[in-house]
Amino acid sequence: MGINEALRLNINYKIIKFFHENQSSIDTPRGVAAWINEDRCNVKRSLEELTSLKILVAHRSTSTTGYSYTSDAKFIKKIDQLLKKRSA
Repeated sequence: MGINEALRLNINYKIIKFFHENQSSIDTPRGVAAWINEDRCNVKRSLEELTSLKILVAHRSTSTTGYSYTSDAKFIKKIDQLLKKRSA
């Protein structure tokens, strides 16, 4: 699955949009679920999927995992274009 396919799923779109709009944030599955109003288990699954696509970065510790947005400028620009296209 690529970015285009990932954005087709509403939960992925909401997560990507959240991190795109808050690029310096690091949050847990529980926090992201609260921000986007989705079930935590579904959010966790999507966060891992988006991490495997390199859209997000997982910061793992023994007690929890925090997620942050990619820092790759070219990737961010591509995501920005896809988000604008989807919301148009």
